[in-house]
Amino acid sequence: MTVIEIGCCGAYCKTCPAFRDGSCRGCKLGYDKGRDISKARCWIKVCCFRDKGLETCADCPEYACKKIREWHQKGYKYGRYKKSTEFIREMGYEKFLKKADKWKGPYGRLD
Repeated sequence: MTVIEIGCCGAYCKTCPAFRDGSCRGCKLGYDKGRDISKARCWIKVCCFRDKGLETCADCPEYACKKIREWHQKGYKYGRYKKSTEFIREMGYEKFLKKADKWKGPYGRLD
């Protein structure tokens, strides 16, 4: 199952104008069509998508690694991405997408 609407970090991408119009340069788009992942700057994308071949950090057996814990503490939106990732770990992608499809931004209510 490929879930391109969710960033490796837990951001919900489907609400982003660049994602919708096809100009997104985010986590997963374009690599199947020749985009060079070796040029990626985002360490989360490199670790999750390139190195481990995972959809999101929610799938990682090492989910609570030091790097992701520090990244989730960088500010409010990062903490919300953490909640999304933890929701996916517990409830799965299908339930997450049902909730996220109602959002207007990259994060929202999960209860």
